[in-house]
Amino acid sequence: PKAEPRPPLRRREETKMAERALMMEADGIKKRILHVGGGELPDFSDGTKATFHYKTMRCNEDRTVIDDSRTRGKPMELIIGKKFKLPVWETIVVSMRQGEVAEFLCDTKHVMIYPMVSKSLRNIAVGKDPLEGQRHCCGIAQLHEHHSLGHCDLDHLQKEPQPLIFLIEMLKVEDPGTYRQEAWAMTDEEKLEAVPQIHEEGNQLFKEGRVMEASKRYHDAIACLKNLQMKEKPGDENWLKLDNMITPLLLNYCQCKLMTEEYYEVIEHCSSILAKYEGNVKAYFKRGKAQGAVWNEKEARQDLSTAAKLDPSLVPVVNRELRLLDERMRQKDEEDKFRFKGMFQ
Repeated sequence: PKAEPRPPLRRREETKMAERALMMEADGIKKRILHVGGGELPDFSDGTKATFHYKTMRCNEDRTVIDDSRTRGKPMELIIGKKFKLPVWETIVVSMRQGEVAEFLCDTKHVMIYPMVSKSLRNIAVGKDPLEGQRHCCGIAQLHEHHSLGHCDLDHLQKEPQPLIFLIEMLKVEDPGTYRQEAWAMTDEEKLEAVPQIHEEGNQLFKEGRVMEASKRYHDAIACLKNLQMKEKPGDENWLKLDNMITPLLLNYCQCKLMTEEYYEVIEHCSSILAKYEGNVKAYFKRGKAQGAVWNEKEARQDLSTAAKLDPSLVPVVNRELRLLDERMRQKDEEDKFRFKGMFQ
């Protein structure tokens, strides 16, 4: 029996994909499909978000792995039309259906900047600023300016550019307006506009007792503002304006960390606030509570007393904290005596 003719739409899609594959190959990008995805080929209009796992490999006999998003536990999110630093990734993902797995061999000209991109992605994975060490000059200039990227494999790749293989698994494609953008993918204007909403979301989560989630939202808002602040000269009007927006968010974040008993982080952040704003009552109070929790009695008393002097309405609360500190220190003394009881007999 004759095979059923393919529907016209499916034929048009296949023709479109074949044409795109030929264009990519002519430009030095060879695609090999390992698993066919489902559904129609998305149109990937500007603002579409593509979520995918990637594995970056050298084009050698061992196919040495440079990066693998699965080992970091989080896939890559790429916003189409945002001028991502590695344009070839946008080129290849718009050729894929959701659920598709494909391998792309890319000529050297497409991956010259990959070492810098990889460093940024590695920074994001460990919670660092993705732009660390990459400010105020273009990517090509950075390749010449910096002797080391802090990763031996990336340093080698930077010194000896070569073709790379990207193994991509397309997990999800979302239309514009149907998803929340990650801070790193936002423009400066979008970051500034997003902060009040993220702040309010954090407040609501805190009221509901979802402290860990609230902490994450405050952290996200701080990250947006810090990214903007790093582009300003310290002490300038815009820098101070952003810093005044960061401070209340950082204090909210510290309150969350007090509740999750991450006291040293509270001490660090409150100290950074007080280095700039000596009269910040909340920073003294929160740092005092954190100092007491880690048995720094002298520092705790000093911070709590300063908070009460700056704001007399806090006297009853501070007195309560001081009584708790007395009890905590008494218990610690008893525990120490018991622990060392037989050591000097």
